[in-house]
Amino acid sequence: MLHSIAISNHEPALADAPMICAAQKLLAFLLEHETIGLTQGKAFQRKFVHWAAAEFAWPGWEEEKLFCVNKVLNEYDFPPLEALHFVLLKLKLIRHEKLTCRLTKAGRALAGSPGDLFNEIAPFYLFQVDHAAWSRLSESRLDDWSLYLNLLHVQAARGVTCGALREALFGRPEPAGSYDRVPGMIWNQVLRPLCWVGLLADITTSEHAHIEDRRYIKTPLWAKAFEYSPSVAEVSVLAAHRFRRDHSA
Repeated sequence: MLHSIAISNHEPALADAPMICAAQKLLAFLLEHETIGLTQGKAFQRKFVHWAAAEFAWPGWEEEKLFCVNKVLNEYDFPPLEALHFVLLKLKLIRHEKLTCRLTKAGRALAGSPGDLFNEIAPFYLFQVDHAAWSRLSESRLDDWSLYLNLLHVQAARGVTCGALREALFGRPEPAGSYDRVPGMIWNQVLRPLCWVGLLADITTSEHAHIEDRRYIKTPLWAKAFEYSPSVAEVSVLAAHRFRRDHSA
């Protein structure tokens, strides 16, 4: 399987990792301003959410897109910020004190160190967060990360659609006209998290493409983050067929 490698703080590919860049900016904000105001529900106050929307420029969640559907922004209107808040809090890089958010000693030490932030954030966010729980609809949890990463290492070298991954992992959907939820599950639990930490990029040309038609490719950061043996390519294909066989009942 793929084995992870610690990323250097001087790795240029980190500049295209949305969650890591956003984490740097949030920690730098706290270094300068000391606190971020919280609502009674312990979410970031609107003033900071507006600042984050402008400063993060998160792909797919740019400021202008967010304000197209909202006159004001709450934290839940900006899901990447909501996820980042959760991750930094769980990793104890920030803490809540009454109705303010503050840096911890660990957060202060990692501010300005993008590689160290990636090495902390990416494994936790990818492999320990229950991404199924963040879905608006109830869905089964997809936990076989070694399978997904090995398959993507091969299939996403030149770009692969969510629909193609669905077929490789679970076979073709039933021909009946019922809505197929599996591509959405793969997107929510595998593809989007990998995009958010900068290991995949969404290269879909149409903004209105269906989830199954969206196309993803490995970023330069992927090769920096994983060791790989060419023999794994064959293993990944066999693993996909074995997974389909074992879950076909």
